[in-house]
Amino acid sequence: MAAPSLQHPGFLLANLKVDSPNKTLAQRCQDLTKIIDDYHAKELHVIFSWLVESVFGSLDGVLGGWNLRLLHSRCSDFALVVDFLKPSGSMMKLVYKLQAEEYKYEVPVNYLPAPVKTSIQEGVLPDCPLFHNRPHFPMSGMLTLNMALNPFEFFMFYFAFCLITPKSLPVGQHGGTTDSAYFVLVDMYLKYFLPTEGSVPPSPFSDNRGSVSAPTPRSSNISLAGYGLHSPSLLKHHIFHQPSVNADPAAQEIWRSETLLQMFVEVWLHHYSLEMYQKLQSPQVKEPFSPSEEHVLAVRLLVKHLHAFSNSLKPEQASVSPAHSHTHASPLEEFKRVVQQRFVQQKLFLFLQHCFGHWPLDASFRAVLETWLSFIQPWRYADDKTAHAQADGGGGRSDPERWESFVQENLLVYTKLFQVFLNRAVRMDLVNAKNALMLFRVAKVFSQADLADMIHKAEQLFLEPELVPHHRQQRGYLTPGQSGSFLSSRQRSATDAVFRVKSHVYALEGQDCQYKQMFGSELRTVVVKLIQVVAQARQTAKRISDRSSQAAASKSFLSWLTAPSSDSNNGLCGLESDDSTEYLRKTHEFLDRALENLCTIFKLNQGQLSQLMANVTSSQDDGESRQLPDCVVGERGLVLTDLGRMQIINGLRRFDIQYQGDPELQPIRSYENALLVRFLYRMSSLLNDQFESHLTEMCSRTDFAGRLARHYLTDPDPDAVLARSPASPQFLDRKRQPRVSLRPLASYRTILLLVLSYAAGAVLSFGPVSSTLLILAAVFLHGVAAMLYADKWKTH
Repeated sequence: MAAPSLQHPGFLLANLKVDSPNKTLAQRCQDLTKIIDDYHAKELHVIFSWLVESVFGSLDGVLGGWNLRLLHSRCSDFALVVDFLKPSGSMMKLVYKLQAEEYKYEVPVNYLPAPVKTSIQEGVLPDCPLFHNRPHFPMSGMLTLNMALNPFEFFMFYFAFCLITPKSLPVGQHGGTTDSAYFVLVDMYLKYFLPTEGSVPPSPFSDNRGSVSAPTPRSSNISLAGYGLHSPSLLKHHIFHQPSVNADPAAQEIWRSETLLQMFVEVWLHHYSLEMYQKLQSPQVKEPFSPSEEHVLAVRLLVKHLHAFSNSLKPEQASVSPAHSHTHASPLEEFKRVVQQRFVQQKLFLFLQHCFGHWPLDASFRAVLETWLSFIQPWRYADDKTAHAQADGGGGRSDPERWESFVQENLLVYTKLFQVFLNRAVRMDLVNAKNALMLFRVAKVFSQADLADMIHKAEQLFLEPELVPHHRQQRGYLTPGQSGSFLSSRQRSATDAVFRVKSHVYALEGQDCQYKQMFGSELRTVVVKLIQVVAQARQTAKRISDRSSQAAASKSFLSWLTAPSSDSNNGLCGLESDDSTEYLRKTHEFLDRALENLCTIFKLNQGQLSQLMANVTSSQDDGESRQLPDCVVGERGLVLTDLGRMQIINGLRRFDIQYQGDPELQPIRSYENALLVRFLYRMSSLLNDQFESHLTEMCSRTDFAGRLARHYLTDPDPDAVLARSPASPQFLDRKRQPRVSLRPLASYRTILLLVLSYAAGAVLSFGPVSSTLLILAAVFLHGVAAMLYADKWKTH
């Protein structure tokens, strides 16, 4: 690499563009570290935009960058890349160098989240302060609107956007996992800039001008007030009235924490506005953004850390009234107090609501489910031993008033998403152990001690009439002494709780919303229906398990030689019998425990549950499972109704599916020799083409020879077989032509029988010709006997 004495900064960028593609990631990190240490901000400013894009990829996904989402710990470059990009690494040193010089970098507005982009394009102030007071100007000669960000914001925007950028993955790759370099770095950034212990570390890098300062002066008490959703006046105050904070170093440092969190929340969660949320309730509206499973896992990591961050608030600060907390708390402590409600609450709810409504009905929904369950259990991430001990399995919580307040502020996240999940659950295949596990997880979480009571209490608070709404609105701007002059402490607490719940619900659903109670009669009906579906799935799993056990018990030593049963629906596809038994055992266990927890949540007694189970069992015993699913006759055969789909999903009924194509073209079985199957198929085709007319003429005869020919050369009553399963008229009208089939000779069982026959002939002093004649005679006699038996069966 050239020395730092280059006459023009552009030479450095040109050299890097030429050299980088030919080097490994480790070599690039080493070279870039040396450049960042040796060069001044003026030269580094020229390469910064290119470097960030080369690391994280372009915003349009054309350039993949270093593919951090696919870089795993087993890769040789993993450690060096993570060390280069970590919060105290060389890349962040470059960011701080440029931050001290107040350079700006442009990001096209088109790549901002849809609600933010719409607001900017319409000239409306976005609700996120991160995008306030930004010069929006088009580049020369282009119509694209751009936003100027400082180096730290620019870096974090690209880092966050890297997760949602559609990229062409290499063949065989299906996205990153939680052990990738990207997830490791997300965890590092969260722990560094949102610490649960101590304060945000000051910048370890400084230049001649001193330590890095915040891009815009912000006060500790005002910088957070503007993020609320309930007070436009506070938002305006935040923008236009920002005193200097040079005297408070802690307030200078917290801007990085705010920036990091806002970037993650805006880029990962803020894809749905309230207006779009209302429209998405209609299934005709196409969703504007579809998150991936990897995206949801990153959101869960963010949710879990934010709980730990909020729960690390000092006890003496947690008891301080929010109205005057700024007089007692440090900026970081105040940030912990408001981070959930003012930064995450609404956007996360809309994100989860979209995922619940649009995610496929498969096991990948587990990522969305666990993100939701992580958010509604903040006590799991509390720092006290009691909360950790009880985890998500119930038990007392050390600060019930604190968690009651959280439930009240997030009531819809508990109740509405629970209702949406119930509607998903009744449509899931609960015989599948992964789906049964999801149902069990939700039922287990909501059956925790006191949680149902807290939700019920919050619902009652919402249904209460507003006692003093106007007083409450005014009291938010009075001093504590003034507020205490007209309401007692107990009255004020009750009024605050009512206001807290109502403001949360109205902010998301609107003033005219029709709230559905989680413990109301309507939802109770859905729960009863779900219990019936669970009971039916248990019966189906038990029936399949019994059949698997019977099949396993009837196996013989030579069972590997025989053809498998044509009824592939009696077991679980893709699983060996031992695995299938264990799989079904888990399903049964999950469903049993889910039923217990559902009864606990909704206070169903054992008598009610037994009656529901008995009804399901009796319907199963009536032979319902042996009937075809509910269908209607369409132009191309039978068409499933919605009821029929539910019956199939839950294993209540099924079609008797049989192979209806050319038997010679079936997939090669495990009990067949592949080479022989292909060779004998060619021989059969040659014979059939050569003697087609003779075979047809022979089978058309009515004498004994014709009947014997039909037995060997045609399918036995093909129409009767096809009529047992619904098929299109084209298949039902098809008649099989007489043909020679040599494929049975490719079966290992047939080969073994022939070998044993010739061996027995040799022992009895029969030659190969004599043995062959005896075998053909045995086959002929077997055919005659089978033909006579078939004729007798038809007569009866």
